[in-house]
Amino acid sequence: MRLHDLKPAQGAKQRRKRIGRGPGSGRGGHTSTRGQKGQGSRSGSSTRPGFEGGQLPLARRLPKRGFNNKRFATVYIPVNLDSLNCFDDGARVDEAVLREVGLVNGRGDGVKILARGKLEKNLIVCVNAFSAVARSAIEEKGGTCEEVTKGRATVAGK
Repeated sequence: MRLHDLKPAQGAKQRRKRIGRGPGSGRGGHTSTRGQKGQGSRSGSSTRPGFEGGQLPLARRLPKRGFNNKRFATVYIPVNLDSLNCFDDGARVDEAVLREVGLVNGRGDGVKILARGKLEKNLIVCVNAFSAVARSAIEEKGGTCEEVTKGRATVAGK
């Protein structure tokens, strides 16, 4: 088999539907798949998402009472262990340093270290939250985990 012998599997490639190109197209001829009459059959007609033809839309039929905790939720920016390997041994890593390096972008309520990858350095990590596996991996390498709460750092476990 050579490069010029390659071709797609049978049925893998289909021609696109050419709507509105007459009865020979196999697509309706005079109505061109739009049906008979009504708003959708007219040229230039379109309806916004959620429009139900004048019926009260679902979004307006549902009740809108009650409390939603979403605006009060804590949203952490995740950083994985393997990305911390760019720092030197014994370095102090906090949110400002992570932003400077480019590992943390955007807004959030803090930084959380997650356990993807393998840490190869001994670091002092000072952020808002750690996953349990990430905390044990950092301490296993001889590093320390400091949790920052409202502007002050506390060494984990003390």
